[in-house]
Amino acid sequence: MKLPQTLSHHTASLMCTIFYFHFHFAAILQPFFFKFLTEIQFPRYCITFNIQNEQTGRRNFLQTATAITASTVLPTAALAEITVPEQSKEYTFPSDWGLTYNYEADAAKVRNHMVIATGLAKGSDRMEDFGKNLKKEMIDFVSYYRRFPNVAGKPSFSTLYTSINVLAGHYTSYGYKYPLPEKRRKRLYQEYAEIDKSLKRNR
Repeated sequence: MKLPQTLSHHTASLMCTIFYFHFHFAAILQPFFFKFLTEIQFPRYCITFNIQNEQTGRRNFLQTATAITASTVLPTAALAEITVPEQSKEYTFPSDWGLTYNYEADAAKVRNHMVIATGLAKGSDRMEDFGKNLKKEMIDFVSYYRRFPNVAGKPSFSTLYTSINVLAGHYTSYGYKYPLPEKRRKRLYQEYAEIDKSLKRNR
């Protein structure tokens, strides 16, 4: 007895379930019926259906795994585009510390000072004075501007706030004379680039 060549997923699954139910009971109650079931082509179709279903599931899994891997690799590729300069002792000590109470100007200035700090090598001239001045400037910046919802909601502020926490945390843990580790520097330079883009878009 032949079955239709094309069956829907749910129909085939239901038929296979019914077959196996009758198959086991037929072996006990009806020897003749057991012999009849073993002669039809339905068991072979069920086996084929299960194999095809397993292969489809494997393909779906591999496609999903590939998509997840791609989504994981893409952010890493974006980070690789950021150039991390070597640490240097050569820099100009700023003379423009403090707030002007204009958000765009102050955000750009604090960011620029943080870029200098992130690039300082061990033994740089006045490195401790630079760190102390910068930490005070960063704290003043956050304390003042986070009170204004129209500023606190800007992407540039939220990213700068995150960077300030990282740099201030480094000063608290290691002092002002110890340069930032490479992994932390790479993260900060990535955030500095995002802050710059947001400020240019007035965001």
